[in-house]
Amino acid sequence: MSSRTSAKRTTLRAAAAGTTIAILAVLVLAADQFTKYLALQNLPERQAVPVLGDFLQLYLTFNPGAAFSLGEGVTWVFTLVLAAAALTIVALAVTRVRSRAWAIVLGLLLGGILGNLTDRLLRAPGFLVGHVVDFIHTPWLWLWFPSAIYNIADMFIVTMMIAVAVLVLLGRRFDGTREKDAATADAASDADVPAPADPHAQP
Repeated sequence: MSSRTSAKRTTLRAAAAGTTIAILAVLVLAADQFTKYLALQNLPERQAVPVLGDFLQLYLTFNPGAAFSLGEGVTWVFTLVLAAAALTIVALAVTRVRSRAWAIVLGLLLGGILGNLTDRLLRAPGFLVGHVVDFIHTPWLWLWFPSAIYNIADMFIVTMMIAVAVLVLLGRRFDGTREKDAATADAASDADVPAPADPHAQP
């Protein structure tokens, strides 16, 4: 398989990349908000409900801060950070993303961001300072660290940030090319350019 054919299979047109990001974001947002609705309707607040013993529990709580309830007094700051991150992804989708891998990762990440941003904007105690609904508890996951309780949006945010780091380490660009391939192409292009004639050379 030629590199040109492989590149075509991993790149998208602008409209297709934007559509992919939008669809995935909506799906994650819907899943996040629906599971939060179920948690609010069926779980007692701050009472552990074992699902698989200590491996998986449901524990409804409301988080005004970031992970591990940090920054509880500056909820509005997290709201602005989430909004800025969402706008950045939208801007990238419109202007730069042509890679299938980047479109998938950014779409899922955007959905997670929008899930928690919706809570910040629309839930009590008010606009910009709403508390995020958390209800998933896996005590084994945190080893000797304090246990964190999270939600579907958090899961996508964390896993997709890891995926972003992997794509960056692999040198995958937003347009679908790789930094190594681009450097090779530049070197080949430079080699094809003839050297300038020496005006002092003897005929």
